[in-house]
Amino acid sequence: MHISVSSFRTILRVAVVATLAALTAACSNRAAPTAFVPSGQANERQSAEAIRNAYGAKSADVEYAYVANAGSSNISAYSIDTSSGALKPVAGSPFTAGSGAIAVAVDSSGKFAYVADNSSTTVSGYAIDADTGALSVVKGSPFTAGSAPVAVAADPKANYVYVANYGAGNVSAFSIDATSGSLKPVKGSPFASGTDPIAVAVDPAGKFLYVADYGSGNVSAYTIDSATGGLSAVSGSPFAAGSLPTGVQIDPNGKFAYVSNGGSNNVSAFKISAATGVLTPLAGSPFASGQGPGGFFFTPSGKFAYTPNFSAGNVTAYSVNATSGALTQVAGSPFSAGSAATGFAVDSIGKFGYAMNYGAANVSAYKINSSTGALSSIKGSPFGTGSGPAWMAICKRVKSVCKPPPL
Repeated sequence: MHISVSSFRTILRVAVVATLAALTAACSNRAAPTAFVPSGQANERQSAEAIRNAYGAKSADVEYAYVANAGSSNISAYSIDTSSGALKPVAGSPFTAGSGAIAVAVDSSGKFAYVADNSSTTVSGYAIDADTGALSVVKGSPFTAGSAPVAVAADPKANYVYVANYGAGNVSAFSIDATSGSLKPVKGSPFASGTDPIAVAVDPAGKFLYVADYGSGNVSAYTIDSATGGLSAVSGSPFAAGSLPTGVQIDPNGKFAYVSNGGSNNVSAFKISAATGVLTPLAGSPFASGQGPGGFFFTPSGKFAYTPNFSAGNVTAYSVNATSGALTQVAGSPFSAGSAATGFAVDSIGKFGYAMNYGAANVSAYKINSSTGALSSIKGSPFGTGSGPAWMAICKRVKSVCKPPPL
């Protein structure tokens, strides 16, 4: 079905729950599947050994996936079968979030997860049980953000969390209490952005932060004060992108930045100055995508990248030139997904990929060809979620915590 630009804008990041539910129904000819929980497990506390036995995962290979469901305002949590890529709900899933839970991020310490609650203007914080994958609310949660928060990112040193507030036109910055996971606004927060900030990303060194500004068609760039978490505009910011940018991401080596443009159906690519954070367009940019790209997502190695195409219901796959940053679509791209594909995530070693199908209330799961980046559907796909799945965060158990990729 055709999705208008206004509907794309509304559903993808900023719809209130009533609008989200209405469009979910419109995009699907059947009732959305309810997020499922193994019978008799919803209220049980299971030992780590029981979880491992139930899901057939070796202790060293346990991975979890968390999906923010904007329509049902909760978080679906899964164990990832590291052999097949299949998703199985953890005990207690789904976990309650704020109204319109639209994005989720795991901090680099592997101890906490944070969710942008679009309709309740808050950020929900959770402690992650690395043995079971269960989430428990941290002290003081939820935490006040700005109007219509739509995206959340944590810095690589686990000190700060940043939230893009679409309705307020700014970025909320918080410091993380390393013991409790509680958030505290940093001095000067919130920080002004462009019009309708819709996505946020921190570079791997934790020096710079970038925000995709949907309404103004550009990227706001900031230097991060490592001591306070405060933001100051990079010289020349904002930098022009395409029409209606929907996502921004930094490659794992911190050399390049990529912006998906939902209105012009392409990806703007930039070289990042390691000294200043200034963005310079790459040769060949912008690169074509599918209709309504909803973000840009790397494999942990940075060798391949993917855009879920909201309007087309598929995923465009690219190989990434490590030297120039140029994008080349892989053979067979785009790959079929579900209705209103709006988010994508890759496991910790780049073996499996997952597309969030907002309109179908499920997740399409793929095996990633390690040589070409091509996607092939795995057995059991798609897997049911709550209503309006919009974002996924993945982490791998490392000792007593659950670390997000790249490890």
